[in-house]
Amino acid sequence: MSGPILGIDLGTTNSLVGLVDTGFPVLIPDDEGRRILPSVVHFHPGTAPTVGESAKRARLTHPAEVIGSAKRLMGRRTADGPADSGGWGYQVRPGPDGRWGIDLPHGWTPPETIAAAILRELKRRAEAYLGRDIHRAVITVPAYFHDAQRQATKRAGELAGLTVERILNEPTAAALAYGLSRNQAGRYAVFDLGGGTFDLSILEQKEGVFRVLSTCGDTRLGGDDLDAAITEELQRRVHAELGPEAAIHSRPTLRQNAESLKIDLSQRESVQADFPFLWQGQSWSTTLDRSWLEQEASRVFANIPNLCRRALSDAGVDPADLDDVLLVGGQTRMPWIRTLASELFHQEPNTSVDPDEAVALGATIQAGMLEGSLRGVVLLDVTPLSLGIETFGGLMNVILPRNSTIPCKAGEQFTSAVDSQPGVRIKILQGERELAKDNWELGQFDLPFPPAPRGVPRVGVQFSIDADGILTVLGRDLTTGSEQTLEIRTAVDVDDVQVEAMVSQSVEHALQDMAERQWVEARLGAERAITMTRKALAILGTQVSGPEQADVARLLNAVETALRTRDPRQLKESLRALDEGTKPLADRLMSRLP
Repeated sequence: MSGPILGIDLGTTNSLVGLVDTGFPVLIPDDEGRRILPSVVHFHPGTAPTVGESAKRARLTHPAEVIGSAKRLMGRRTADGPADSGGWGYQVRPGPDGRWGIDLPHGWTPPETIAAAILRELKRRAEAYLGRDIHRAVITVPAYFHDAQRQATKRAGELAGLTVERILNEPTAAALAYGLSRNQAGRYAVFDLGGGTFDLSILEQKEGVFRVLSTCGDTRLGGDDLDAAITEELQRRVHAELGPEAAIHSRPTLRQNAESLKIDLSQRESVQADFPFLWQGQSWSTTLDRSWLEQEASRVFANIPNLCRRALSDAGVDPADLDDVLLVGGQTRMPWIRTLASELFHQEPNTSVDPDEAVALGATIQAGMLEGSLRGVVLLDVTPLSLGIETFGGLMNVILPRNSTIPCKAGEQFTSAVDSQPGVRIKILQGERELAKDNWELGQFDLPFPPAPRGVPRVGVQFSIDADGILTVLGRDLTTGSEQTLEIRTAVDVDDVQVEAMVSQSVEHALQDMAERQWVEARLGAERAITMTRKALAILGTQVSGPEQADVARLLNAVETALRTRDPRQLKESLRALDEGTKPLADRLMSRLP
């Protein structure tokens, strides 16, 4: 399919669309010249959904029909834990497929439907600008969106009549927006704090190639949370002055004004919030101070420093190694956030690109690269977590390590663990722990092969990740050539907080996990030694004297005792003794070979 490709920033709070026009990336305005489209949809029974400012205004009169921050629910299942509406007040409930969705007057609605309405409006805007139909797009997502969230985004694009040519990480898109004009070699931190998500990515640019060295973030942390904190404070004050009923019924109005109050406090030390006829004809006003807001910000965004330090550590970079810190997302306009970024990275951040537009501009640049109208920049992304399979003994065998540059491909060869094994179950895992049970299972499939003695079958397992971050796992019996393939399109939908916890736990339990891995490997080795020794005794039969059999039985008993006590030193010593004591048996077996 040919034709122009749109670059779309599908944001939690706001969305934008752009395309390359006569060689330049252009963000497309609406009929009134506004490039930003609020990511808000009004579903009024009997009429087509409305999107943007008009939907936002409808919240005051029809709060149950107006949906915002739906991106927080994209690709999330009930197994992830509770879901929220980002302070919008609509009801979230499980759907028939175990996914969180939105309870509208006409029934349960998946978040992709909300996103599709927004994308449809952006598509309409672009087609009016260009005067022709458009069917292709690049859509951005937070760097920490897992496979199911990315697939939900693609489905939303398809529902809107778009072929999604690329799913692009938001921080990487922002780096394109900043880097194209400068094109200087160096290392950069992209600090992306929007309405609903936070990402910190460390990138390296060299000879026109962007490479993501590491990324860390939280897909449920953003400006919406600070807006919700402002709303809660306003409700508390209304409750104290006008009563509980007033507090409950005024929430939509208070929430509607929370964002503008936050923006005002970014420019002034205090603001007076006036609410005419708030409750039963009563007007109400109160004053908010910047100092109070900054206290709330320090509570809401308390985990940002930890996420930033982790991304730096994963990249092997110190703040002094960074050539620039790029701010992205509307929440970074807040002075407190800019001060925080300065303190974390020991330098003043770069604000030369509009933080609200940087992601959309980068998506448009990527779209131009794909359609061939822009050249000279290559984009390399990374995997946020390690990928591998479960091996015998319940261990995690990593095939693609964390922060592998994508697209990528890697594989390993395995064999059977027991005699006459009719096949192998390939269990795909994601995570940073040494034991399979401590990681997340993404899927599994069975690969049959002809029964044979242990160690004879040869099975190849290959992992490949395409440019959209979609994982394909191939298992092949190298003897017969038979194979099975699994494409991971419905990954275990792990909440971003759990992703962060996985990395933290891998560090916290590193010594314990490594000790457990070493013990499992030693146990498997001991069990093999016991099996081989007993096989040798059976084969040699009467060639082994009674005293020899007694000595070997004593040595075997010592190994089995060490296994029961889980004493690594005792196991190592007993295995060494068994090896020495059975050398005569091994020599006799070798002498029987032709």
